[in-house]
Amino acid sequence: MLLVSDPVFGEVELTGSATELARLACAVAQGEGFVGSVSATVPDGETLVGVEVREAPGPGMLIHLDSQRQILVVSGDPVARALFAENLEVITTAMAAEDGGGHPHVDYYPGHPYLVEGSVPLVVGVPGGGPPAR
Repeated sequence: MLLVSDPVFGEVELTGSATELARLACAVAQGEGFVGSVSATVPDGETLVGVEVREAPGPGMLIHLDSQRQILVVSGDPVARALFAENLEVITTAMAAEDGGGHPHVDYYPGHPYLVEGSVPLVVGVPGGGPPAR
């Protein structure tokens, strides 16, 4: 899995194989865990070390950057995390099945079913499924 924080657009690009994204979805559903990222040199962003998942009171789920530790943190209540985990599984299945698949965005908006305000936008990609692989 590759995680790149993009300072220009204020989003995180998360690219991983179907297996890596399934591992992340499992950690999100369980409410704890760490999924590491590969180190890479990227011209216009910062590579993050991984994703840490934490249980937190709800309602909702927050995705934020811990800049000191260079990790993406996913924290929230079980219902919100379950919705995000399901979303990751759907994204992975759909993109793996498509040729040139795309790169879905996971962004907060008022009334979002699981994200809370202040969440960092994500762009999710599967290698071979189109951008955002760098």
